[in-house]
Amino acid sequence: MTRRHPLLLVLCFLGLPAIADEGMWTLDNPPLQRIQEAYGMAPSAAWIDKAMHASVRLAAGCSGSFVSRKGLVLTNHHCAARCIEQLSDAQHDLLVEGVLAASAEQERQCPAMELNRLEQITDVTRAVIDATAGLDGEAYKQARNAVQARLTSECAGADARRTRCDVVDLYHGGQYKLYRYRRFQDVRLVFAPERIAAFFGGDPDNFNFPRFDLDMALLRVYEDGRPAEVRDYFPVSAQGPAAGQLVFVTGHPGSTQRELTMARLSTMRTLTLPETLLRLAEYRGVLEQYSGGGAEPARYAAGELFGVENSYKALRGRLETLLDPQAFEAKRQEEAALRAYAAAHAGLKTDSAGAWDAIEQAEVAFREQYRPLAALEFGNPFLTEYFRIARVLVRGAAERPLPNAKRLPEYADAGLPEVEARLFSKAPIYPEFEKLRLAFALSKMRESLGADHPTVRQVLGKDSPGQLAARLVDGTHLGDVALRRRLWDGGQAAIDASDDPFIRFVVALDPQARALRKRYEAQIESVEQKSAERIARVRFARTGAEHYPDATFSLRLSYGKVAGWQEGETQVEPFTRFAGAFERATGSDPFRLPDSWLRARNSIDPAKPLNFVTTNDIIGGNSGSPVVDSQGALVGLIFDGNIRSLGGAFLYDGARNRAVAVDSAAILEAMEKIYHAGALAREMRAE
Repeated sequence: MTRRHPLLLVLCFLGLPAIADEGMWTLDNPPLQRIQEAYGMAPSAAWIDKAMHASVRLAAGCSGSFVSRKGLVLTNHHCAARCIEQLSDAQHDLLVEGVLAASAEQERQCPAMELNRLEQITDVTRAVIDATAGLDGEAYKQARNAVQARLTSECAGADARRTRCDVVDLYHGGQYKLYRYRRFQDVRLVFAPERIAAFFGGDPDNFNFPRFDLDMALLRVYEDGRPAEVRDYFPVSAQGPAAGQLVFVTGHPGSTQRELTMARLSTMRTLTLPETLLRLAEYRGVLEQYSGGGAEPARYAAGELFGVENSYKALRGRLETLLDPQAFEAKRQEEAALRAYAAAHAGLKTDSAGAWDAIEQAEVAFREQYRPLAALEFGNPFLTEYFRIARVLVRGAAERPLPNAKRLPEYADAGLPEVEARLFSKAPIYPEFEKLRLAFALSKMRESLGADHPTVRQVLGKDSPGQLAARLVDGTHLGDVALRRRLWDGGQAAIDASDDPFIRFVVALDPQARALRKRYEAQIESVEQKSAERIARVRFARTGAEHYPDATFSLRLSYGKVAGWQEGETQVEPFTRFAGAFERATGSDPFRLPDSWLRARNSIDPAKPLNFVTTNDIIGGNSGSPVVDSQGALVGLIFDGNIRSLGGAFLYDGARNRAVAVDSAAILEAMEKIYHAGALAREMRAE
């Protein structure tokens, strides 16, 4: 990582009001005065309201926006890739061929996709704080889960199928907001270019600029079998933005760690990031080898391989930032300044006493528990879809009979529609690929915990990872959606009676996994959450709401301008053009343009902008976010950040952090002249 001037880093990190174009702001607290001072104008309340209702969240982890009153949604190709892959088959690999639905009848439903539109934000801080007052450990965690279950259930009411409600933790416990969403679960694929056009340059160009990608896809939300009618949307500009122009990004950044304590950052630097990167690197090699086995294995593994490569590069950038001595020292100074501020104010000193130390002690416990948690509980530890399905069925049977307030949060009433949509998805599962993934996960579990660990001996017995994976996958029938529904509807009795090997596998391991989770929540998570609330009160006392909260996959607004940057002695220009794509093309992957582009070359305006960069502050989760001008027209589509933005989890460097977008002019140019999708282009185009 290139060294930055120490003073510049300190200014970036100190917990003072945000400077320059920094910040991922909630829509109920936009930095209007700061935008006005920087650019001579600020969005109106009506503009903010429209932006909120025109933006959407892909529940699996991306952003998007409505671009017509007929429910048409624009997002990234890589955000829709799982749907495209699931609608493919051995005869038609739609990731390779591309997709264009010429009529409504050809718009096919994505097997497992949910979109959310934010409708209302309500402050529930007092309710959460009061419910957990005076409590610690497991009692604190249970009370927090209970109040969140109550708030989300009351918010969704009897219409949970159409309404989603989340309690969002802002400022790490400084505020709690209830976000009410309109839930769309009938989402259909309308258009996507070929993968090589969307991801031209592949991994070598990823997180770099210049870029020449058409990373876009169109979806449509349906209600009651018909395209949804929406009031608010962003019409697509045929001109795109100009250099220096003020632009806004509305999207759902996943997570940042700009407010974390040094203890938590130290754990990331020394344990979680290095171990995750090592695992990703090994998994990438396994997937690449499998993909070389033919067209079908390559198709099965394509989405997983893209995700692994993208994650590896992004997390490596984060680790490099934390390993930078100047950056880490700046974070230490930031924390020291906040602690000194608390110590200088009697009330804050009493309230925050021991908060930082409590988090440090909790992190010691976390480091001891991390490997078993990663092996058995976090995420989908065994990688295979069959394990994920089996655990949902087993835990659902145990959790759903409980009172709503006493369930694991993911099985609370407000979350069940999404759980069921994924559980009953008709997305194909490829057994041979699942064997590969499970065998890899089992081998890593053995490596992480040790061959003599009781859990490893229980799981593997006399089998090798490959032998156990083959036996489980060959014996399961969980690929049958009807069977999954019978097990779900049948509850605990159906689970007890099932002889499916994956059900029995989960049943045998679940007591240990639950025990690990319970200990983690009582000894680590609850301690850190409660301590973070106390630290947040110090931060609020110091800066008020003049600072933005860490990203939480909730809707945010960022502002900035179209601008390149200085890289050493080179000035990186803000735009690339279609001509550059043809110049960069070599005819070989990953720098190969599809035949559709080659055929249309003489029709395309070579000077038309293709990609551009802005100073907007973004992070993962912003993929698919609209870039919008002051008039409310969509002028671009975020799909990446530059290499300098990878440290954006911890800091914003306005001099060189850049968001990378597809130009709206390129979107319309390609749809009309390359893909002959003129009707869709007209539906999207600004009048």
